[in-house]
Amino acid sequence: MTRVIGVRFRTAGKIYFFSPGKYLIKKGDHVIVETARGVEYGTVVSEPKEIPDEDVVKPLKTVLRTSSTKDDEQEKENRKKEKEAFKVCLEKIKKHNLEMKLIDAEYTFDNNKILFYFTADGRIDFRELVKDLAAVFKTRIELRQIGVRDETKIIGGYGICGRPLCCHSYLADFVPVSIKMAKEQSLSLNPTKISGVCGRLMCCLKNEEDVYEELNRMMPGVGDICTANDGYEGEVSSVNILRQTIKILVDIDDEKEVHEYKLDEITNIKKKPKKKNNNNKKNSQDEEEMKELEKLEKIEKQEGKSKLGDN
Repeated sequence: MTRVIGVRFRTAGKIYFFSPGKYLIKKGDHVIVETARGVEYGTVVSEPKEIPDEDVVKPLKTVLRTSSTKDDEQEKENRKKEKEAFKVCLEKIKKHNLEMKLIDAEYTFDNNKILFYFTADGRIDFRELVKDLAAVFKTRIELRQIGVRDETKIIGGYGICGRPLCCHSYLADFVPVSIKMAKEQSLSLNPTKISGVCGRLMCCLKNEEDVYEELNRMMPGVGDICTANDGYEGEVSSVNILRQTIKILVDIDDEKEVHEYKLDEITNIKKKPKKKNNNNKKNSQDEEEMKELEKLEKIEKQEGKSKLGDN
């Protein structure tokens, strides 16, 4: 077992493990550590704990020191300098007529490097831009192209639920999401309703996926024939997954009535092929929505994992 602490370098960023060394460190403390990008200022998000050796990425680096008042002031000064660097970079982008959208500027703690994050539709030749920026700031310059999900993670905002975006507030890594998840949860397959601020499928589709999968395994589908414990049999007209209730159309005296049952009141389920919808206009609309969703899902897979916070 190895003793480690978890450190983050930005809000909702990835958590990296470091050895606490000789220091007594608690959650919420600020520490100075060495990363692949240089010396960095991070926030401790998990107190010292023992984890299996195989879960540690070697070599495990040791905390250089806990932050001092001087370190805290330097970190605040870096945040101010980032705003100025952002403005300068915007001017240079305009000067070179580059088709790119600047998202953020970030100084490493030791000022050894400035990173500029941007989005663009394709590849951008920014060699002249880098030269101009290096001449102004007299330090190493790195331009990093990111996707729209990373852009939203940096900028933040509010989702259709009215809460701060998951990716900006707590989600360290982007989870794979798919159309299947929306289907499992009986959500509308309209792309505008299940897409987030970034234009991709909403990350929160994953939140309750496991629960819905488990509940759906036990529930009949619309169109199935069910027999209840009171002897009535009929076609399922609707199901409520969370309440675990089923509505069945039953024949009573040459009339159809809707009876509602709990899942444990159903004694037999007979699968029945679903009826085809002859509404050509609706079918055409559904096909367009599915094509749009499949396009989003394909882009999700191509973009892969987040590029932010690589240290």
